[in-house]
Amino acid sequence: MPAIRDLIRALRNRPGVDAAVVAGRDGLVIDAESDVDAERVAAHLPALIVAADDLGRALDRGALATLVVEHERGGLAVISALTPDVLLLVLLDPAADVGPLLGELRRDRARLGTLV
Repeated sequence: MPAIRDLIRALRNRPGVDAAVVAGRDGLVIDAESDVDAERVAAHLPALIVAADDLGRALDRGALATLVVEHERGGLAVISALTPDVLLLVLLDPAADVGPLLGELRRDRARLGTLV
């Protein structure tokens, strides 16, 4: 059975992926392959997740499943809740095609959560 390390490597090897980080909702890194400071980036996740979960409750849509963030200098951050306690962060460069990744994360979320 594949492990979380295999998931991280597979994501990192995709074209346009700058980082793949698995972290707890507490902001601590579980595993990462990244060109950025994974510890620093993961430390910001709890505030985003709490806000997204609050919004989901206010809209009666439930807890966060996926969050996509784009900043002015390009690229996307895709955050996916693999389990109630584990998050996957994938950083994409501006030229990356996010569509297939989003589809795969939606389709395989439950299976990916079992790797942690």
